[in-house]
Amino acid sequence: MMRASGILMPISSLPSPYGIGTMGAVARSFVDFLVKAGQAYWQILPVCPTSYGDSPYQSFSTFAGNPYFIDLDDLAKQELLLPEEYASIDWECTPDCINYGVMYEKRYAVLRCAAKRLLAKPGADYRRFVKENDFWLPDYALFMALKDAHNGACWLEWEEPLRRREPAALAAARQQYADDVAFWQAVQFMFYSQWQALKHYANQQEIRIIGDLPIYVALDSVDVWSCPQEFQLDENLLPTEVAGCPPDGFSATGQLWGNPLFDWDSMAKTGYAWWVRRIKHMCSTYDVVRIDHFRGFAGYYAIPYGEATARNGRWREGPGYALFAAIKKKLGSPRIIAEDLGFLTEDVTALLKQCGYPGMKVLEFAFDSRDGGDYRPHSYPKNCIAYVGTHDNEPVNGWMETAASEDVACAVRYLNLTKKEGYHWGMMRGIWSSAADLAVVQAQDLLGLGHGSRMNTPSTLGGNWCWRAEPGVFNTRLAKKLHSEMELYGRLPE
Repeated sequence: MMRASGILMPISSLPSPYGIGTMGAVARSFVDFLVKAGQAYWQILPVCPTSYGDSPYQSFSTFAGNPYFIDLDDLAKQELLLPEEYASIDWECTPDCINYGVMYEKRYAVLRCAAKRLLAKPGADYRRFVKENDFWLPDYALFMALKDAHNGACWLEWEEPLRRREPAALAAARQQYADDVAFWQAVQFMFYSQWQALKHYANQQEIRIIGDLPIYVALDSVDVWSCPQEFQLDENLLPTEVAGCPPDGFSATGQLWGNPLFDWDSMAKTGYAWWVRRIKHMCSTYDVVRIDHFRGFAGYYAIPYGEATARNGRWREGPGYALFAAIKKKLGSPRIIAEDLGFLTEDVTALLKQCGYPGMKVLEFAFDSRDGGDYRPHSYPKNCIAYVGTHDNEPVNGWMETAASEDVACAVRYLNLTKKEGYHWGMMRGIWSSAADLAVVQAQDLLGLGHGSRMNTPSTLGGNWCWRAEPGVFNTRLAKKLHSEMELYGRLPE
């Protein structure tokens, strides 16, 4: 990886008149901004469908794309929609915030109009898409159709023959809900058609997309329903233990994520086929894949199912290098970033070194007196990705207000921060000037925003994943300033 830089900007956070960022003209415009600003990478959050809580890290499917990201204007250009079918809808949102409830209530009716026209004359490209994605698409489409038929209930609450995927029950359901199954397949075709067009547009201009892969999948997902043998479930298909993080300086009770854990012994017997399929799909979706919670492959924290907090969990051994050896054998050397943050032990460090993947450094952690890691830029190796903060951190101006005063004082002293320059610019300079091959800044820091634009506060419900940029903020003036900084720090694309 050459010395370069990028911006972390979720698709959902792009400006849009239709309630949420999409993969249309505004996304292409953001790519143009990245080029003018001397950037080489666009990092996004997972593009999978969101479920309850609106988190892209808790999805109904690890393979599917988020229907909300489908651009309605682009569908109209393809004559799949009429402008009057969507332009006059009140999406009930402010310019800087997403209203997910309204998305759920109003978006699908519009997409059904488009799907109806698409399915009336399905072309060869649609048939090819269905065939190429047969390893996940039929199960996903049936799962979503059944969720609708059960008023959104978790698959564990469905009738026993459907819960246990008895062949006769599945065949009957496919027939009974054929129209809905076809709709959900059409939605995924529309998503991936637009996604690949956007990725092609970015790649043509030498912008590479870094995508995010959550290590775990949601319990209420097609992934667990269709492949229960890959997870630690009991005879009633309930998890025996679930994922999370132990108590630490950030949380006295730890973090209880609640995801089912992988049955690594069972996966090993198939050569980790499920994971190989997953990584292969992600590598065809993105240019670079960031694997979230990499430490979980060395050792993972397991909490008894039904616990109210993460206090009573215990560490268990992960698959280690065997998983990545299987990936390398089947897929070569995909471009992977390892999110090696959190409670790190020698086995995590050894695994990262064996894989050779770049790890992550977060500048805000350098000044956090609760964290023992050394994240100060003078210590960064070349083979790492440097961040001021991630989607789980405060933007700089929010951090300056909420962090402990002694931590802020340390940052000011170390980086010689001044109000005149702007604390956010000083912090960004901190990572741009480091030896790290790649430096990525949050869009919120680039815009000088504060606490109100924070993407996610871990272990909290509500108010997360909602931030959107206002129209016109990614302008030529900002691009020129950023380009000048890239030139100064030797991060312009060659």
